[in-house]
Amino acid sequence: MDKVCAVFGGSRGIGRAVAQLMARKGYRLAVIARNLEGAKAAAGDLGGDHLAFSCDVAKEHDVQNTFEEMEKHLGRVNFLVNAAGINRDSLLVRTKTEDMVSQLHTNLLGSMLTCKAAVRTMIRQQGGSIVNVGSIVGLKGNSGQSVYGASKGGLVGFSRALAKEVARKKIRVNVVAPGFVHTDMTKELKEEHLKKNIPLGRFGETLEVAHAVVFLLESPYVTGHVLVVDGGLQLML
Repeated sequence: MDKVCAVFGGSRGIGRAVAQLMARKGYRLAVIARNLEGAKAAAGDLGGDHLAFSCDVAKEHDVQNTFEEMEKHLGRVNFLVNAAGINRDSLLVRTKTEDMVSQLHTNLLGSMLTCKAAVRTMIRQQGGSIVNVGSIVGLKGNSGQSVYGASKGGLVGFSRALAKEVARKKIRVNVVAPGFVHTDMTKELKEEHLKKNIPLGRFGETLEVAHAVVFLLESPYVTGHVLVVDGGLQLML
């Protein structure tokens, strides 16, 4: 089986770290982001014949076109990573409906649509592996992140159900649930205060999460699993 991997949200943060690690391991990468220039920059940094694509994961037509282009230029996708995500932190009573919808569309519906497209390809080739990037907030909850938590908690339920649906086709589906990791999404947080609640005493790095993602992508006897990568934070919640 050719090692072709699509990384949605691959232009920055955890997705970019995943793409970098997988490129070093010999995969052919499709780096996908809403912003094409960002995707091109990330793909260019990888060296080799990796490609960049622009896609709004919340639009099914966009997703379908992207998978057609990837198959045309790279071959059939047999590894998928969903790392695209947004947050609009606010107490529920202050949250605008449009902000609820945008988070659910990008964080949950988007992964459903990319998985739907990928599974169709993977069924034809009788095998594949998917990792969806969730969050510890989707498992434990966090004040001010009720909608974000719902989107990431929903991703866990979706991934486990899909794992059951496609296991007989030799397709595996798993989730990585990071805690506080140095990304654009966490740069405004009060790190000095928050890390006091983390047993390992620090925020994580994107490459540390990427190693967990690749472990699940390549583990042939693991499916339907949620791997928490949080420095022990869940122990304190």
